[in-house]
Amino acid sequence: MTHKLPSTNAVAFSIRAAELPDLDRLCALEEVSFSHDRMSRRRLRHSLKTGDRVFLVAECGDALLGYALVLLRRGTRLARLYSLAVAPAGRGKGIGKALLAAAEDASRRSGRLYMRLEVAEHNTAAIALYQQLGYRTFGSYSNYYEDAGNALRMQKRIRYRPENLQTAEVPWYGQRTEFTCGPAAAMMAMAGLDPGYTPNGSDELALWREATTIFMTSGHGGCHPIGLALAMQKRGFDCEVYLNLQGPLFIQGVRSEEKKRVIQQVDADYRSKADLAGLPVVAQDFTQEQCQQWLEQGALVLLLISTYRLDGKKVPHWVTLTGMDDQCFYVHDPDVDDEDNPLDSQYLPIAREDFALMSLFGSERLRTAVVVRKA
Repeated sequence: MTHKLPSTNAVAFSIRAAELPDLDRLCALEEVSFSHDRMSRRRLRHSLKTGDRVFLVAECGDALLGYALVLLRRGTRLARLYSLAVAPAGRGKGIGKALLAAAEDASRRSGRLYMRLEVAEHNTAAIALYQQLGYRTFGSYSNYYEDAGNALRMQKRIRYRPENLQTAEVPWYGQRTEFTCGPAAAMMAMAGLDPGYTPNGSDELALWREATTIFMTSGHGGCHPIGLALAMQKRGFDCEVYLNLQGPLFIQGVRSEEKKRVIQQVDADYRSKADLAGLPVVAQDFTQEQCQQWLEQGALVLLLISTYRLDGKKVPHWVTLTGMDDQCFYVHDPDVDDEDNPLDSQYLPIAREDFALMSLFGSERLRTAVVVRKA
């Protein structure tokens, strides 16, 4: 595409997908555009060769005037503007605006619904541009940049306007081990329902010890939904469990008969404790409409998903449901994305049709939810 601007500063430029031969010019542009938080040559090369992103450049003749790099979060409807740069010779000519519009269009065609970005809170020119293009501030992040500067978080719906949006203010907490997604999800729900509660590493491990299945496919065991509900009920929250399977969970993931016997015993013990504690365990599937109702009633929900659509691995993983609208589930994922950015794991939009498949785990098609309310 070619853009011509009708002003005295007009310059004709084209926008196209970045290619590997652009690497040297991209490195030079990065050098003159940023005094810190620069992308390394290795990172730029990786971005040129990786498919899960949009990488566009603006050029005029042989001159590279700018670029836009967008990361596409796999398995979700979220795009994130990772970097936007315009060369000194191209500034004030509408190149940044054109690059961002083209990046939004490419992300939209890739099925993304939201574009998110971070911008230095003192970068008033960039903030004004983003606001002009429809971005709205929805949070901040302290000490985000190498110089300890703060970042504003901005977001724009790039496909359609949300309808019947129901969200809750829930603090995000990142799991500190590879096996404590359940406790991290539980602590986020408890903190969302009780502002006086602060998630911490000690509780993370304590909750895991109380809720673990002992064994899983490999390594440490994950958390049983009834175990998580009992642990939260012990801490003063009202819970109920929806569980569509009657038998022991996750048993198909282990081969050892000895381990299977342990998992069976743990499952039986949790169910017995639930009866004694008066914890409701509803032996049926739940619906998306019920999830909507639970949020509207002020509850939060822990959901078990398969990570296959997120990372290609068939691993059970707990997330906290923090919002819904007519098109998407919004979840806090206690695991960070491949770019190690916790901001992309908060209010993560997952289309309802994708979630219907993601929330089924294993050959037995396990689907379970833990509904949490403040007592």
